[in-house]
This record gives sequence, C-alpha cells and structure tokens, in this order.
Amino acid sequence: MGDKPVSTYRLQVRAEFDLDAAASVTDYLRDLGVDWAYLAPILQASEGSAHGYGVVDPTKVDEARGGAAGLARFSAAARDAGLGILVDIVPNHQGVVAPEQNPWWWDVLARGEASVHAASFDIDWAYGGGRVRLPILGGEPDDVIAAGEISVAPPARSNEGGGDEFGTARYYDLTLPLAPGTAPLHETTDAAAVRDVLARQHWELGFWRRSPELLNYRRFFTVTSLAGVRVELPDVFDASHVEVIRWFREGLVDGLRIDHPDGLADPGGYLDRLGDALVAAQASGAAGAAGAARPYVVVEKILEPGEQLPGWWATEGTTGYDALGGIDRVLVDPAGEPGLTDLDTELRGERADWHAMTAGTKRDIADTSQAAEVGRIVRNLPASAQGALTADAARDAIAELLAAFAVYRAYLPAGAEHVTAAAQAARARRPDLADAIAVLTPLLLEGSGSDGSGEFTRRFMQTTGPVMAKGVEDRAFYRYSRLTSLNEVGADPGQFALSVAGLHDALARRAASWPHALTALTTHDTKRSEDTRARLAVLAEMPARWTAVLAQLREIASTGDGPLDNLLWQAIIGAWAPDDAGLEERLQGYAEKAAREGGVGTTWEDPDEAFEGRVHALVSSAFGAARGIVDDIVREIADAGWSNGLAAKLLQITGPGVPDVYQGTELWDLSLVDPDNRRPVDYAARRTLLARIDDGWQPPVDASGAAKLLLVSRALRLRRDRPDLFTRYTPLETAGSASEHAIAFDRGGAVAIATRLPLGLVGRGNWGDTVVMLPAGTWRDELTGREVAGGAARLAEVLADYPVALLVRSAP
Repeated sequence: MGDKPVSTYRLQVRAEFDLDAAASVTDYLRDLGVDWAYLAPILQASEGSAHGYGVVDPTKVDEARGGAAGLARFSAAARDAGLGILVDIVPNHQGVVAPEQNPWWWDVLARGEASVHAASFDIDWAYGGGRVRLPILGGEPDDVIAAGEISVAPPARSNEGGGDEFGTARYYDLTLPLAPGTAPLHETTDAAAVRDVLARQHWELGFWRRSPELLNYRRFFTVTSLAGVRVELPDVFDASHVEVIRWFREGLVDGLRIDHPDGLADPGGYLDRLGDALVAAQASGAAGAAGAARPYVVVEKILEPGEQLPGWWATEGTTGYDALGGIDRVLVDPAGEPGLTDLDTELRGERADWHAMTAGTKRDIADTSQAAEVGRIVRNLPASAQGALTADAARDAIAELLAAFAVYRAYLPAGAEHVTAAAQAARARRPDLADAIAVLTPLLLEGSGSDGSGEFTRRFMQTTGPVMAKGVEDRAFYRYSRLTSLNEVGADPGQFALSVAGLHDALARRAASWPHALTALTTHDTKRSEDTRARLAVLAEMPARWTAVLAQLREIASTGDGPLDNLLWQAIIGAWAPDDAGLEERLQGYAEKAAREGGVGTTWEDPDEAFEGRVHALVSSAFGAARGIVDDIVREIADAGWSNGLAAKLLQITGPGVPDVYQGTELWDLSLVDPDNRRPVDYAARRTLLARIDDGWQPPVDASGAAKLLLVSRALRLRRDRPDLFTRYTPLETAGSASEHAIAFDRGGAVAIATRLPLGLVGRGNWGDTVVMLPAGTWRDELTGREVAGGAARLAEVLADYPVALLVRSAP
C-alpha cells in the first residue's frame, strides 16, 4: 500500500452493511487484488439514509454505520489486509429533512441570525426578512393552520429537569424548534394561537409549490432537504471538518473523495485549505512527520467531452466519469448510428437535435426547480446594471445564459471562453435578449469588484452545475433514447461512437496528465451499470433488427410516447435476468422514475395516473404477453454483451489511472439507476467463486459472471503486485481482415487485448488472418496460462478462450 492507490473498491456503507460488515470483507478485497477500500459517506447522516449524503452532524461518524469505534475496527481490519482507505465526504451541504437531527440547523431555526451557526448555511437573510423560509407545506399556510395540521407545544420538560430548551411546532412528521420565549403554555392546534406563535419564529412556513419564489437558502441541486454550507468561511471549514481531520491525525484514513465541488463558492481554494489541513493533521499525529506529502484527494468533477480539469487544483484528478465515456464508445459500432437515428426520428415524429433538446430542458429547470437560485442571482445584480435592466429582463437573460452554458462550471477568470460562448449561443436562441445579455456578460467576466459583482458572478457559477445536472442527466437523458447506453454522466449522447485511435489518444492524455485519477465504469450515480450498458451497446450492431423487435413490443404494450417506449424496452432487455425473482419490481420502480424524470407524460410534482398506468402495463407485459420476444432478443445479444463487458473491464483496469470497482461488479451486474444500483452484494458467493478460480477452474463466459471475476482478480492483482509493468502507455498495432475488431496496448510490460464489435466479428467469420504486433519475447496470458510468441501473434490463438487477454512477458 502506497500513498496513492493502485485500485479502489467502492463499498456502500449503510446501516444494513455497516463498518463492521465492511471490515469482514477486507480479506476478500485483498484476495481480489484491491489496493484501497473506498467508503461511501460515513459521517452522521439523516436517520434511514441509505446513501449517506444527507450529513446532519459532521463532527462524528454515523452511529447506525458503526460510529467512531466501528471506523477504528474497519481501519484496523483494512490495515491487516494491506488495504488503504479512501472515504467520500460531502462539504457542499447538510441534511435538514429532520431538523431535530441536525444540531446546527436546529439552532439556526431556533435563534435565527443570532445563532452561532447562522453563517454556516448559505441563507439570504435579507430576502427572507430575517427568517429561514421553509416551503414544505401541502397547502397555503392559512389553510393548513385552519385545518389543524400544525400544533405548537411547550418544552417537553422544564430546563431545571434537564429537558428540551425549546418548544416545538409539529406538522405531521416534521418537528421545528420555537424561539426562546415564544412557546405556548400548553400544546394546541387552535388556529389563532398557532398563527400567533408562528409569526414570532425565525423561520417561515410556505406552500411547497411556491418554493421558486419563497426559498432563501442554497440547496444541493433541487433538494430542499439538503442545505448549502459555506465552507469558504474558515470557521465553518474548521467546524465541519473536525472529524475528517481526526481521521488523518490518527492514521485511520488515507485519502478523500470530494462530493460535488462545483457547488462550493471557491472549489480550488477549498482544496488548498483541505490539503493544508490534512498535511498538518498527519504531521501532528503519533506517526506523523513534518514535510509529509499531501494525502490522496479526488474530486467528483463532471467534465464534458474535451473539457480539462483545472490544473491548479490540489487533487489527483476526477472520480472517472470521463474515462467511462470513452471506453463505452469504442465498443459501439458507428455504422449503427444512421439506423438508430432513423428509428428515433420515426418514434418522435422529427429528428432530434441533442444540443437543442438540452438547451430546452435546461431552460425549463432554470425557470422552475432552479428559479429560486436564479432569483438570488438577480438580487445580487451589481448596482451598475440595475438601472439598465428590469428584474424580469435580468431573470430571463440569466436563465437563458444558464441554459446555454456548455459545461458544468467555469472558474473565473479561467474559463472566460465558456461565458462568452454561452452569451453567443443565448443571443442566437433569443435575439430579443441581446441587449440584456450584452449588459450581463461583462459583469460575469469581471469576476470580482467593489460594486458587488463578485457575488453575482459566484452565484451564477454555483448555479450552472445544478441546471446542467437536472436539465441533462435528470431530464434529457430520459427523453433521448436513440441508444441509452450512451446516456451517462459526463458523456454526450450526441457523440455516438469513438474510434480505436480516439481511445488511444484519450488514454495517452490521461497517462500523461492525470495518472492517479480514478477511472470508473459503474458508480452509485451511473444511470445504468457497466454490464447493462455493454449489452445495450450491441444494438448498434443490429439497428434493423432492433427496429423490428421494438415494433413488435410496442404492438403489445406502449405508453403512447415513442421515445419513452424505446427507453423502457431497452431498460428491460438491458437488465433482463430471468432468474432474478425481484426483477419485475425493480423494473417497475425504474420505469416510474424514468417517466417522471423525463417529464413528458407525467412528473414528480403532478403524477398522471392514466399515463403511469400505461408505463406499468408495459413493464408487466415483459413478464406476460411480450415474454417470448424479450427472451429471444436477449438470447441474441447476451453473448456479445458479455464480450463487451469483459472488454470494457479490461480496458478500465489495465488502462491509465486508478481503476475503481463498484461493489459487486466483479460479477455481472445488470443494474439500472439508483436505488437499483445500491442493492446488497452477496460476498459469500463471490468468495466461493474466487476460491474455485484460484484452485484452477477455468470458467466459461456465461451468465454466472465467473469469467469476469477471473478477469477482475487477475488484472487487479497484476496492477497491485507488478507496478513495474504499468509505467507507460503505448498503442499496439493490429493487422488483417478483422483488425477493426481489436484494441490493444502495452502498459510497459503488461499487454491488454480486447475484442470490440463482436457481432460483426462473428459475421465476418471471426479473426481469420488478423494479428496483433507484440514486442519480442514469449508472452503468457494471465487468464489462461497460454503462451504466445512476440511479433505477429494470431488473434485466433490469443483470444481462443476469451474475448480478452492480459499478457505478461514470460521470457525474453
């Protein structure tokens, strides 16, 4: 174990799989070949939080996940297994869904601007009239109060008895603190009494449908129950990182993954402060030493294709979505693009323009679920512009600029070209806003100034990411269904495929610029798991066949929306596993979420019962009238999908960067979007299979996934145990009639060879005369033990057993 990981394995720690459960699999991770264990957030989160991102107390480890003692035990077990430890932390926001669970938020609600934590949260106190606005009611406040749905009560016990200091207001399961001296003598739902008490609070309730106009605190994206934290303030940074710093002072943890840095006021400044604090903590620890290197830190920064990570950030790189997009696309047949595009055009009645679609969906988000944030930007408009623009004109133009922003965020003064490009695109889309955009653009580019333009710019930069994420990932991805394996975080579905040369270039750049960044194929946030995408990629090799099959399926069941039908039927065949007893329930949950996220026939805010009935009927038909068609098409593509899955995994693990294996994906994983991708993992079954493989079993490529486990274990072990074989990146030539179906590279002694476009390969009669040009010597395949001579090695021999090979020189 070094100061930087060679590989990581993500564990979704939660109450049902706590830190002690995680400790129990550290020996398995070692045997698998993993270098570092990678934990989901472990700070105290809202009760029942399965993902841990709603932190309610950053000063301690979550008790349900094992607490501080559980972390100590996990750390000891990991050290015994020779594993480093990477932990996911969430500096951008805290969970406030249950105020009584978050001591900082509770105190702010109780004491208002006088609270010691008033500056910790990103609250616009002036806009709220000195109050925190909470638009969480099911109706207008007067109506809710009149219905007796809100009660107010005195403290549970007297202060002398050590009881609660504050009285409380209750609205169903929600409990809020009453300001000191404002509680009634007795609990009551009397409308007049409740109105009187509520009028004297530091918070104000409102109808949830009025959130766009009422909300006065920054959120994580559109989640009102996750309140933004101002870690740019030194005191807030220190208070919110006290537990994280302890981990490094006591040697419990080795590195951090930073969630959503783009939400922060100054991501680069945050990373600098964090790095300094971690170094100081290590130096002050029992085993510390002055001059220690900065601990390993990666950031969940979503890069658009071609975008570069800021080189001045104190980080080793991203969490790897950028690698995912390239690996996926090299396995997609570009010849399938016209056929699948024609199908999509037929289904929607017009040819889709991905970039025009996303401009529209992003504008929808800016006008609705991000309208509160847009309003705050308008309120921070510098005085120099307020006379030149009305508030309505400013709001319209700002929303259009947000919709036109092509990346998640710029870090001005760097990235000024993104602002300029957005202004140009916004003017082209809305010529009537040209004058307003001309006023706003230079103000954004100034970045800081005595007239307040600094906050105006910062607020805008903090809002481009949420508009992008909600407008693209959580809206357009569910509307654009040409080939849904391409609809992934950080990827552009409009880019259909990538050439072998294109992937070589991307991997070479990664090796040169960010050799220690994570590379990912599946995460807790991917829309489809790696093996689901690998199966769906096969459709690009058979567009005519898929067009015919989809027509048959739609005759049996349809939502009435062609693109959504395509998305749902692709999800069904992508995740199809007949032996999964819970598959129908999983697909029903996915289908409902997909339909609501897409927002065409139904929405989260206003579900359409009739439309959703058709959505659920479509899924049910896959297990009834359409079952035979589904079984047939899955049989046709399953083998090719497995080939793609093995190819993608080899390219990820052996390619440049630090490969991250998401929990359970060492076997086939046919998952969809969360929560489907956070299901429990059967580690006992994986241990048993790995032991069989280590005893010499050569597994076939079949539904068991054992062949993938063979590949993952051999590739991870080689990377961990032989780092000398992974010191460079050199593409290797293939030649012959089927050369386009192979991709190969030499990492400095370890050679990876993978099959691509497997249906086409079978159609041309397999490898024939095709060879890979190996460096001189004798090479041994780590998967099969087969030896081949250097020079022109026949792929028919090298890939006789598996569609991938991992070669190491066994003799000069």
